[in-house]
Amino acid sequence: MSHSQHHVADDDDRPIGRVLSRREALAVLAAAGATIMAATIAPRALGQADAGATASASATPTSAASEGVIPTCVVSPELTEGPYFVDVQLDRSDIRSDPASGVVREGLPLELSFLVSRLDGSSCLPFEGALVDVWHCDAAGIYSAVQDPRFDTSAEQFLRGYQRTDADGRATFTTIYPGWYSGRAVHIHFKIRSEPDADSGLELTSQLFFDDEVSRSVFALLPYADKGEHDTPNERDMIYGQGGELLELTVEPVESGYRAVFPIGVLVP
Repeated sequence: MSHSQHHVADDDDRPIGRVLSRREALAVLAAAGATIMAATIAPRALGQADAGATASASATPTSAASEGVIPTCVVSPELTEGPYFVDVQLDRSDIRSDPASGVVREGLPLELSFLVSRLDGSSCLPFEGALVDVWHCDAAGIYSAVQDPRFDTSAEQFLRGYQRTDADGRATFTTIYPGWYSGRAVHIHFKIRSEPDADSGLELTSQLFFDDEVSRSVFALLPYADKGEHDTPNERDMIYGQGGELLELTVEPVESGYRAVFPIGVLVP
């Protein structure tokens, strides 16, 4: 059982959220006319293993969708939570600093926005009030709030936080371009939940990835360059191989760094 499943099971026995099966995605396509990139993840109850196969389905958007009435939905695969999720409950959009010391983690600024839509089998609409958690390592490959054989940052909470989505389904974070550590592609963890304390609801956990060429250009700069050459591109990362191509960010250069928007549709139980 994964770390993610342990975390949920310790809280209660509620079902976790899931992405759509291919059949469900096609049903939403027919009903809403939205364009969907669908990961074929089998519906699963708590304690079942994740499926790994992926597929895609698309349809021509309706005129309403072309005018922005129906948002484009992207249904993406769940990926492992990993060992570093800590529910620190930091409600903040700028996650670069440690809230206790005020020290800001150095790195190239990244503005990351999630556009979350809810799919109920007949519509694809902005998901207002969803809880979006983000956490990732710093330029040196170090996470906060944990004890690890390589470091002890248990008293710090940098590069962690959550936002609730607004009426447009948007949650925006100011952070830095993540660094790397051996054996992993460059990535950002995220979790989308409805009400964490509710008896039932949604919990979807996954990871975002970056284009290797962009990462190489970033890692040539300080403070990243102090760590040396990244050893695991996307194609050699086992977790990326479980559907990471559907989770790769398109980053746009801006004056201070980069900006990226990630649209994702979730099936709400």
